[in-house]
Amino acid sequence: MEDVGINTEFIKLDQFLKWVGACDNGAMAKGFIIDGFVKVNGNVEYQRGKKLRNGDIVEFDQKQYKIIQNS
Repeated sequence: MEDVGINTEFIKLDQFLKWVGACDNGAMAKGFIIDGFVKVNGNVEYQRGKKLRNGDIVEFDQKQYKIIQNS
């Protein structure tokens, strides 16, 4: 599992996938989310605007990312 630090209260799921380099652009991220390829905290997530906060775990493409809010 990879820890990913954010400097804000939350980050939206589609933005997060771009941030970590899992997707090249927003349209690609949106497609993967809508098609059910992304899990948040163990559940398939279909909302590209889902707000990710400290401690959330995102699973995509056989990788896991944990959101860490930087102080």
